[in-house]
Amino acid sequence: MLNKGELIPDIILKDKDGNMISLSDFTGSPLVVYFYPKDNTSVCTAQACGFRDHYEEFQKAGAEVIGISSDSAKSHKAVTEKRKLPFMLLSDQKKAALKAFKVPSSLFGLLPGRVTFIFDKTGKLVHSFRADFKADQHIQEALKVLKSV
Repeated sequence: MLNKGELIPDIILKDKDGNMISLSDFTGSPLVVYFYPKDNTSVCTAQACGFRDHYEEFQKAGAEVIGISSDSAKSHKAVTEKRKLPFMLLSDQKKAALKAFKVPSSLFGLLPGRVTFIFDKTGKLVHSFRADFKADQHIQEALKVLKSV
């Protein structure tokens, strides 16, 4: 995983509408980037809905939230609409972001790990954590860290 103090990788990924989004464009405000294995699975859905339900708190902290998985833009569009997600999901089908963020795999290498990274307004990593099966922990820990940034 990225080390504390490292800058957000300059990766460009597709959003749900096929637009190319550069993560470095979010420098200037805190950013929460969370990696998850697969759209429409139980823990991933709980995690996305948790970020959705607390999104106003992230916004009050001045932070943006971005979810990343290897699912297609089309899959992200369906999930975003079905779950009414107010934040961006980005498609990493070539696994460039997984590699750049050094996200470890889980389940004996079968799935990408569930990792959340919190960057300050300068784009430096201030905290990261991994909890493969505890969706709520990602939201609570990210909010706690943002309060101290």
